[in-house]
Amino acid sequence: MSEAAYTDTPELPDLTDITRYCRFEDIEPFLRMLADTVKSDYNRLIDWRCENEQLVAKIALTRGPSLKTIHENLNKIELERFLLVPSVHELHRSCTEYRDFLSSHVMDTVIAEMSDAGFIAPPVPFALISMGSDGREEQTLITDQDNLIVYGDDGGEAADRYFTEFSIRLVDRLEEAGFMRCTGDIMPTNQIWRGSFTQWRKRLFSIVRYEGEDIGKNVMNLIVLSDARYVAGNRELASELIDMIRAMERDYFQVLWGMARAATEMKLALGFMKRIWTEGSGEHKGEFNVKLLAWAPLVMNVRILAINQSVPATSTLERISLLEKEGSFSPSFARDLIDAYHILTRHRILIQIKAMKGIQNDSYHLNPYQLSSAEREKIRHAMIKIEELQKLIHANFHIV
Repeated sequence: MSEAAYTDTPELPDLTDITRYCRFEDIEPFLRMLADTVKSDYNRLIDWRCENEQLVAKIALTRGPSLKTIHENLNKIELERFLLVPSVHELHRSCTEYRDFLSSHVMDTVIAEMSDAGFIAPPVPFALISMGSDGREEQTLITDQDNLIVYGDDGGEAADRYFTEFSIRLVDRLEEAGFMRCTGDIMPTNQIWRGSFTQWRKRLFSIVRYEGEDIGKNVMNLIVLSDARYVAGNRELASELIDMIRAMERDYFQVLWGMARAATEMKLALGFMKRIWTEGSGEHKGEFNVKLLAWAPLVMNVRILAINQSVPATSTLERISLLEKEGSFSPSFARDLIDAYHILTRHRILIQIKAMKGIQNDSYHLNPYQLSSAEREKIRHAMIKIEELQKLIHANFHIV
C-alpha cells in the first residue's frame, strides 16, 4: 500500500473521459480489467461481512482475554474495508454495533462473576451509558472507555457498595476486551461517573447551579454528558437520566451560555489570509492536530446548537440534519458542515491507520502539504465553515 493511500483519496475519473479517444480493441481489455477489479473488490466486501458476522457471533460464547483478540480482528476488518471503501458513516455504524455488543456481553459476564463470588445484587435496575464518540455513535478504529453507571433508588448503602465493586470489575474486563482506560478518568470507577438516580440528580443540580468548587471542570463534565447514550441494562432508567440531563442543560441558560462561549473560543488551524496553520517548530513542524484544531470545534459547536434547539440526536451528522429541518441552518450551510465532518473524520481515520501500521508516531497530526492541492483546499474550506458556525453561535448567544 502506497503512502498516498493513507493520506489522500483521489477523485474517480469519469469513464467516458477515459474511453473517449480509445480504439475499440483497447476499450475491451480495459473494461474486462475494470470488471475483474470490481468483482474482486465486491468479493472482498462479502468476505469481510461474513467474517464480521462470525466474529460477532463468537462474542457471546467467549470470556476473558480472548475477547480482545475478537475485538482486534473486528477492528482489522474495518481498517481494511475503509481503505477500499472510505465510508465514514459505515465505519461509525459497524464499530458502534460490535462494541455495543461487546460492552453488553462484558457487563453480563461481570454480573455472573460477582454472583459466583457471593455478591448479592441489589433489587434495583441499573444501566450502562456511554459518552464521547461512543455516545455519538461515532466510534473509529481507536477507542477508550467513556462510560457511566446509573442505578435505581432504594438500594441504600448495599447498592452503593455493590456498584462500586461492579464498576471496578467492569472497567478491568472492558480493558481486558480491548477498550483502553480513559485518560480523563471518565469511567464508573471514578465516583463522579456512577451513582443512584437521586445521586445523579443532586450531582447535576450542583453543576448547573455552580455549587461545586471547580466550575470549569463541572461544565466540561456537563458537556461530556450531553452525548450520553444507552448501551446496556435497563433502558427506561437510562432514558430518564438522559432526559434529565437534556432538560437541565436547556433550563439553566447560564450554563449553556458558558458552554457556547467555550465552543466559540476553540482555536482552528487557520492562519493569515485563512491559510492552513501548521506548527512552526518542534516534533510536529509542518503539521497540525486535526482532532484538536478542526474536528473537535465542529463537533462541539454543533452540539451546543443541538442542545439549545432541543434536538434529541447525539450523532453530529443527525444533529446537523435536524438543525437544518428546524431552521437553524440553511440547506447549503448544512451540506457544507456535513462535508466538513466527512472530510475531517476521514483524515482522522487515515491518520489512525498510519499510527496502527507504524507509519506515524501519533494518531492526531496531519501534514497538509503531503496531500494534493485539491484535498488541502477541502480541509481549508471545512475549517472556514466551522469558523462561520462559531460566529453564528457567538451572535445567537450574544457573546461579547
